[in-house]
Amino acid sequence: MGMQIDAFELRRVRIPLVTPFRTSFSTETHRDALLVRSFAHDGPTGWGECVADVQPLYSPEYVDGAADVIERYLIPRIFASHGPAAEDVAKLLSRVQGHPMAKAALEMTILDAELKSQGISFGQRLGASRERVDCGVSVGIQGSVAQLIDTVAGYVAAGYKRIKLKIEPGSDVQFVRGVREHFGPDLLLSTDANAAYSLDNPAHIAAMQALDPFALLMLEQPLAPADIPGHAALAQLIASPICLDESIVSAKSARYAIEIGACKIINIKPGRVGGYLEAVKVHNVCAERGIPVWCGGMLETGIGRAANIALAALPNFTLPGDTSESKRYFAQDITEPFVLEHGQLRVPTGPGIGVEPLASSLKEFTTSVKLISR
Repeated sequence: MGMQIDAFELRRVRIPLVTPFRTSFSTETHRDALLVRSFAHDGPTGWGECVADVQPLYSPEYVDGAADVIERYLIPRIFASHGPAAEDVAKLLSRVQGHPMAKAALEMTILDAELKSQGISFGQRLGASRERVDCGVSVGIQGSVAQLIDTVAGYVAAGYKRIKLKIEPGSDVQFVRGVREHFGPDLLLSTDANAAYSLDNPAHIAAMQALDPFALLMLEQPLAPADIPGHAALAQLIASPICLDESIVSAKSARYAIEIGACKIINIKPGRVGGYLEAVKVHNVCAERGIPVWCGGMLETGIGRAANIALAALPNFTLPGDTSESKRYFAQDITEPFVLEHGQLRVPTGPGIGVEPLASSLKEFTTSVKLISR
């Protein structure tokens, strides 16, 4: 048995991004996030963050839908269980089909409260082996090659250890070529297509093959999420190592993708796989098979960022993740900002996620609050 939760708070916050973030499927100017707070009976408060986007474009989930399923279907199951341990949350909620990001937020808030009560940090609980993690940065699609080079130059000067370029058909080869030629062969460079390409389109295949000369660390998620076999076929046509992101929804799917040769690298996003405890299982599957992993980002506030940094400190996270410092996205974060130090971020060491929201930031950015009690 875990802690009895007497109430949950669903809090929506809307935080401006310092610059618009464009991918192959959308352009975002704000982070509209759902924060989930748990109130334990005679215990500490826990915090979680749901990483669903405003629109169901990256995944089927979207933030309004996540709030609805949490309130109507998931929280009642938590209340009926009379105090589940965090490790039991996934099984408890499994009868509700899908909605991994919503489930991950509930698991996170319960795990945060549980670990605070025990005086244990997220890093300790998940199995962190480092005090700092190497950081990369994700660069949205820019209007021109010159603009992209200027943007990348700022991140290189800041010390980021890996640069990831968002790409799409028509905004790919010339942009990658421009960055590689300007910064030289030593820049650790990767690309992320967010499923924008198709094996049925010869021009798409030609574009991906044209990326081969640029010595990319990886080509991330070129094809549709469900098309894991297609990625295995694509791997025979291109030299760039394929990394899977949207396709990896569990440890089981990671095992399958590796076994059929669909990827050489995996991006782990806790929300996408249903929580941090499943994320550890994905990490372990990959470690056992010699597949390096890294931690992806979903424009998290400091709440989600703190937990991601702890996860990224596990042994097989050998590549810099998208765990950028706070000011990469926000002029003001929900928590005290995470600050890059020589291309790294410190793993929080306090109990639970190791950070708390700032009252002033909550007041400024909150758009709605709903309390759900037993």
